[in-house]
Amino acid sequence: MIITGSPLRISLGGGGTDLPSYYREHTGFVISAAIDKYVYITLHETFSQEIIVKYSKMEVVQSADEIKHPIVREALKLVGVDDHPHLEITSMSDIPSGTGLGSSGSFTTALLRALHCLKKDFVPARELAEQACHIELELLGEPIGKQDQYIAAIGGITCFTFHPDGHVDSEPLRLSPETLHTLEDNLILFFTGFARNASDILKDQDSRSKQKDAGMLDNLHFIKQLAGESKAAFECGDLRRFAELMHVHWEHKKRRTQGMSNPQIDQYYDLGRANGALGGKLIGAGGGGFLMFYTEDKTRLRRVMTQAGLREVRFRFDFAGSQVIVQS
Repeated sequence: MIITGSPLRISLGGGGTDLPSYYREHTGFVISAAIDKYVYITLHETFSQEIIVKYSKMEVVQSADEIKHPIVREALKLVGVDDHPHLEITSMSDIPSGTGLGSSGSFTTALLRALHCLKKDFVPARELAEQACHIELELLGEPIGKQDQYIAAIGGITCFTFHPDGHVDSEPLRLSPETLHTLEDNLILFFTGFARNASDILKDQDSRSKQKDAGMLDNLHFIKQLAGESKAAFECGDLRRFAELMHVHWEHKKRRTQGMSNPQIDQYYDLGRANGALGGKLIGAGGGGFLMFYTEDKTRLRRVMTQAGLREVRFRFDFAGSQVIVQS
């Protein structure tokens, strides 16, 4: 029995500049934070000569080639476990997919970690992230970025630079203990009630970036600039400045593509801003998921947003990244 877990994440700046269609020409920069909400993979060897895969559906097949779940199929092949017809793989998550917290990258890294553990291979976090990106971006051609796989593998609050040649630099965000604790206490997540598939939004960004659409590129350049300013604000302990930048980020992010927000999400955001939130934004590619606010008046904001019907998800930061939890 092997159980692995990879953390979900929140983006603190630069989201969208981690897509190859942007960073291959302009270099991307993202600040991302792993949180203590996880995607879990349970793997064990069975007596039956079959592969059982359980997620929102259940598959029972005789070979890896027959598996319909594309990430599971390609991960088995990549690690070299595709000729092992005695496996049961089950996935679980603290937060549903389609909510903007990077669940696909967490799923892929947790699955790869479990398969490598089965083979008794030690794979460093960076290599795990690179393998997950290879599966999702190259083998499956998903129009997504790289921050989810890297932050799930590495954990912490991390600055990533995505270079045109595909290399990714990572460094921990330099926060004082006091700033770290204040940030953790004052960031609040509320579920909007809208789950979504971000594929259409990301495809639009990807396509327009490849076409060198001036509006899209200017938007992403500005988002990257804001991320750099946010990094400076964090490192000097100016969290109110970070909150202001987060608000500016959201106002510009909404202009990036249609479907980024909707009237109900805008209403929730305005309600939060009117009741103690100094800044905020929708986490992920857009269209639904979680609103994140920074506030120094948590009691007031929680009361008002809960009365409006939103569910809060409390979290702390995760500094471990993808881990083997049980091996027996």
